[in-house]
Amino acid sequence: MTHNTVGNTARVLGAGLRALLVLTLVCGLLYPLAVTGVAQALFPDKANGSEIRDAGGQVVGSSLIGQRYDLPPEKGGGTPAPDLRWFQPRPSNGLGTNRVNTQYSLLLSGATNRSGDNEELIRWVRDARAAVVRDNSTPTYEVNPADIPADAVTSSGSGLDPHISPAYAKLQVHRVAAKNGLDVGEVEDLVADHTAGRVLGFLGEPRVNVLELNTALRNLTRNR
Repeated sequence: MTHNTVGNTARVLGAGLRALLVLTLVCGLLYPLAVTGVAQALFPDKANGSEIRDAGGQVVGSSLIGQRYDLPPEKGGGTPAPDLRWFQPRPSNGLGTNRVNTQYSLLLSGATNRSGDNEELIRWVRDARAAVVRDNSTPTYEVNPADIPADAVTSSGSGLDPHISPAYAKLQVHRVAAKNGLDVGEVEDLVADHTAGRVLGFLGEPRVNVLELNTALRNLTRNR
């Protein structure tokens, strides 16, 4: 009786070990290799993080994650001022400061979670609107506060939106042209070239990827 019990236990353990080895091989090695191979063959750009490269082949970021374009912070800390040579993204008010990725002031993806009548949110919007008027007005172009789109003064639901509306991009054209010594028409053409339409013609809204646009702007200014 004891001999049979030991034998049954050994068979069960042997079957369990064989199943473990087979499943480890299939699920831990063969399946990931197959998925990786298919992804690299059919969707290499997406599989590698939707990387964006400049004219020199240097990776400058991902088209899926928003970045800020700020001047170096002044001594003593404080909020860095935006670098007005570049197109600016949406505000990045979110869940707090980020000590790892200093290109974006978020630790986690998320919204501000403020209600529409929240006093702090109202103050943020008013301050952002005033900053948009101040930063984007030039000697030959005055920003009309009524023309400022919502995405210029509010952060997205994730706080990491890499896109802005064509209206916000066009509002920044005169400032970017003046700061980089370019013709307004050149910068307008750059925005038009990097404006994506609705998906399938009816889903979503037209949009401009800020990183792609600024990468094209950098390539243009380097050739001057």
